[in-house]
Amino acid sequence: MTATKIAPQEPLLEMDFNHVMAENLPPEIGLTLPEIKALGPALKQAHQALMQARKDGLLPFYDLPFQTRELRSVRRAAEEIRRKAENLVVFGIGGSALGTAALFQALAPLNHNLLESSQRRFPRLFVADNVDPESITALLDFVDPRRTVFNIISKSGATTETMSQFMIVYDRLRKSLGRSSIREHLILTTDPEKGFLRALAKREGYPVLEVPPQVGGRYSVLTAVGLLPLAVAGINVSELLKGAAAAAETCTKANFKKNPAYLFAALAYALNTRRGRPILVMMPYSSALSSLADWFCQLWAESLGKLKSTDGRTVRAGQTPIRAVGATDQHSQLQLYMEGPQDKVIVFLKPKTYRVDLRIPQVFKDYDQVNYLSGHSLGELMAMEQASTARAVARAGQPNMTLTLPRITPAAMGYFMYMLETATVASGHLYQVNALDQPGVELSKNYTYGLMGRPGYQNYMDEFRAGPRPKKKYIL
Repeated sequence: MTATKIAPQEPLLEMDFNHVMAENLPPEIGLTLPEIKALGPALKQAHQALMQARKDGLLPFYDLPFQTRELRSVRRAAEEIRRKAENLVVFGIGGSALGTAALFQALAPLNHNLLESSQRRFPRLFVADNVDPESITALLDFVDPRRTVFNIISKSGATTETMSQFMIVYDRLRKSLGRSSIREHLILTTDPEKGFLRALAKREGYPVLEVPPQVGGRYSVLTAVGLLPLAVAGINVSELLKGAAAAAETCTKANFKKNPAYLFAALAYALNTRRGRPILVMMPYSSALSSLADWFCQLWAESLGKLKSTDGRTVRAGQTPIRAVGATDQHSQLQLYMEGPQDKVIVFLKPKTYRVDLRIPQVFKDYDQVNYLSGHSLGELMAMEQASTARAVARAGQPNMTLTLPRITPAAMGYFMYMLETATVASGHLYQVNALDQPGVELSKNYTYGLMGRPGYQNYMDEFRAGPRPKKKYIL
C-alpha cells in the first residue's frame, strides 16, 4: 500500500504487509483477507466517531498541520533565539521531549551538536528528558548560560520533573546573570490560560508559546512543543507540516483499504486479538530514525494500555511496544525473535536510500571471507540485512510489516508521525478504550507528590508508608 503523494512519483510512505498475510505464512500465523475485511464495519464506526470528535474539537491534533498563526509565532521566537543563542536546552519529559528528540535526530546532521558554530549555522539543541542528577549536572556544566536559552515545556505547568529542572536553572541564571537577565534566557511552552508557568510568564513578562489545551503530550510534536526547538535547530518545520497535511488527507479516508493509518491499526489489532501477538516491535534500520521507535513506544503504550474499556468493563487492553534498531539488534534481540515465543509482530522502518553512502573498498582480495563485500556499499548492506531479517523472522513464524520512507525529509517525517497518531486513535476504537487519557500513571505521580511533600498529598505519603509490610525482607 502506498500513501498519498505530495510530489509526482514520490510517495512519502510505503507499507509492505506481505509478511502478515496467510498466503505467505502458516495459516495459523498469518491473517486472511476475509479476516481483515471483517474489521471493515468496526473501522467504519471508528471513522465516524473520530470525524465527529474532530468536528466537536475533541481531537485537535487532526488539524495541527493547518495552523498558521501558531507557525508564525514559532518562527518569530525561533529567529530571536537563533540570533542570540549558541544553545537551546529543552526541559520536558514524555511527550514534551520524545517527538522533538526523534525528529532532531532524523533531520539534523547526526553530528550537529559536535560541529563548530561556523559549520552548523544553527544553535545546538539538547533535549533533557530526565531528572537524573548526573546527566543534568553534566549538561548545565557544558553550556554557557550567557549563550543559552532554556525552553521549559509543561502543558500543566506543574510537571514534577520539568519543574525541578526549571527551578535549578532559574536559580543558576539568577545567581550567574542576575534576575533582570532571566527573561533573555527563557521561553515557556504551556497552556494558553492556566497553570504555574502561564501565571509566571504573565507576572514576569517571560516569552511564552501555547500548547492547545485538548492536545495531549504524546500527540503534541506538531505544536510549539516540537516546532520551536526544531525550527531553532534549522529544521524546515513548514515542510514537516506539509507532510502531515498530506497524511491528513489520506488518513481521514473512510475506506481503510485506502487509509494507511486504519490499515496499520487493523493489522496490529487483528494480530494481537486473533493471533495472540501482544508485542509489537518497532525496528528502524537507520541511526537517524532510531529515536522514532522511542516516540512510537510512548504513543502506542500510553494510548492503548488500559484497564477499563470506554463502557467500564475490565479489559486490560493494548500491545506492548518494544524498540529495536537494525542492524545492531540482529546481534542481540534477533535470537529471541527467531526461536523464542511466537508472540510478536515486527514493524521494520527503513529509508529507501540513505542521504550519504560509503563504498566498501577492495583491500583484502586474497581473503574470500571478506572480499565478497568489496564493491558493495554500507547502504546496500543495511538494505540487504533488513530484507533478510524480514524474511527470516517470517519463516520463523513472526509476522512483520515494512514501512519505507523513500527519503528522510521533513515532509516524510510529518507524514509518518501523523499517520501513526491517527492509527493510534483508530486502534483505541477497535479496543474500545480511550486513547487520549493515561489514568494508570496517576497513582505513581501522587505517591511522588506525597513523598516530596506537596501540599494536599499527605494521604498518599501515609498510604505509601503504611503499605503492605513483607513478613520477610527479600533484600540481598
